[in-house]
Amino acid sequence: MGEAQVSLKHLFRVFTKPEHKDSKLAQIEQHLSDNILDFLSQHVVAKNTSLEEIEQDFSESVVPESPEFVSSHAETLLNKLVAHSVNTYSPTFIGHMTSALPYFHLPLAKLLVGLNQNLVKIETSKAFTPLERQVLGMMHNLVYDQDEQWYQQYLHSARHALGAFGSGGTVANITSLWVARNKMLGPDGQFPGVAKAGLASAYRHYNIQNMGVMCSRRGHYSLSKAVDVLGIGRENLISLPCPNQTLSPELALAEGKRYQQDGNKLLAIVGVGGTTETGHVDPLDELADVARELGCWFHVDAAWGGATLFSKTYRERLKGIERADSVTIDAHKQMYVPMGAGMALFKNPEDANTVRHHAQYILRQGSKDLGATTLEGSRNGMAMMVYASLHIFGRRGYELLIDQSISKAAKFASMINDHPDFELVTAPTLSILTYRVCPENTRAKLKTVSQKEQRKLNHKLDSLVVNVQKLQREAGKSFVSRTRLESLDYEGTSVTVFRVVLANPLTSERDLHNILEEQSTLARGRHIWKELSEGKHSISN
Repeated sequence: MGEAQVSLKHLFRVFTKPEHKDSKLAQIEQHLSDNILDFLSQHVVAKNTSLEEIEQDFSESVVPESPEFVSSHAETLLNKLVAHSVNTYSPTFIGHMTSALPYFHLPLAKLLVGLNQNLVKIETSKAFTPLERQVLGMMHNLVYDQDEQWYQQYLHSARHALGAFGSGGTVANITSLWVARNKMLGPDGQFPGVAKAGLASAYRHYNIQNMGVMCSRRGHYSLSKAVDVLGIGRENLISLPCPNQTLSPELALAEGKRYQQDGNKLLAIVGVGGTTETGHVDPLDELADVARELGCWFHVDAAWGGATLFSKTYRERLKGIERADSVTIDAHKQMYVPMGAGMALFKNPEDANTVRHHAQYILRQGSKDLGATTLEGSRNGMAMMVYASLHIFGRRGYELLIDQSISKAAKFASMINDHPDFELVTAPTLSILTYRVCPENTRAKLKTVSQKEQRKLNHKLDSLVVNVQKLQREAGKSFVSRTRLESLDYEGTSVTVFRVVLANPLTSERDLHNILEEQSTLARGRHIWKELSEGKHSISN
């Protein structure tokens, strides 16, 4: 097609006028508008292309010298990018927390990009700022359930913030612990506070040797990033064993006391409202008691499970979340919003002031600029997508989606238990579960053999699970992920398991049945299966 012109006239057209209606970009837009599933089925190709091959398409390190026609570039994106992308809309893509999105987000995304609002400052987001504050108020109400008069007082107050938007759970967790750190090590007499004086001065003033954050080993890896970024140090992330997949309040209390008796200060206990690997919920109510006894902040990372609060049937599974000082919720998970919508919510609207920043040219004292209390500066108006979803679904709509996901997970667990080729490893608390391929006779042997023999059997089963998972992924018909978990059944030994996330409303029981049958067929075709089935697993082999 040749190069586009290097002229202001051409560039002005790129800014102001779309190409003709038959252009490639127009065709893509129309196809997406007509049927996104059809578009993805035609363009997201499930073929085994290696990462190294794809990298060759993106190996140029020099900026192109001349402009390219939009249509020509759209064709390039289809061939190089879209064709090798993951079809997260597929009802058989059940390995991660990314799911199909409701159709209405497509035109709203175009509106969002077209408006190009910057939520750091009211001068660049006059209407989006109060909208974001309202969304944070709605989510705060979902968690903390204050009365209407309370929200009227704080929702749009320039001196308060009910929460902070960010790109996801990592930023929300960092923000929450940043607020906690600045509050615990705040101004005191002549000491100006950690925000001004720094961590070393704060430790000296408060006579602290170290400061720690406590969670279970199922805590998200973003907590490791948080203690790193905040200067607390990864060695002070107290990650406790959790053979039952949840943080024991008794162990947390004992370890917290021991840590503080050594001259340290516990900054926070982090309870998880839906762990990434298994979907378990920590005993939040009891952990709130522990945090109070130890005199520390209580944060709940409910990035995954927070949306369960929409369900009257299942919200009790997060009992105690309302006692948290801060809560993380990701709207781009079970609220079916596009990527980039995480929220940190603060029980006390005064707490965000501990991280408030001002700048004469943009974030002036007394303004309602959201950038004053958010970690990120310039950012888009993703709150609009959450706002739209909250209105288009409503609480009852979300309740239906959450309830059917949890019900589907329970049904799949039953299917696994009834199948002779599989072993359920962790039953679903919400809508995540883990299991593995394991011949029926091997399951029986695991209960009777010695610990040494048990380890050998589990090692072979680990290899089988890895093998099946890779083959299933490469076949491209369906996808489940895998992880390793400690198991109480095997003296705390870790085993490799399939991990399934059931959040896509398009996933049917027939899809789940087919996924199991595909895994069964793949497993039975492996040499390891034959060894296990025939009992060729003795230590001497």
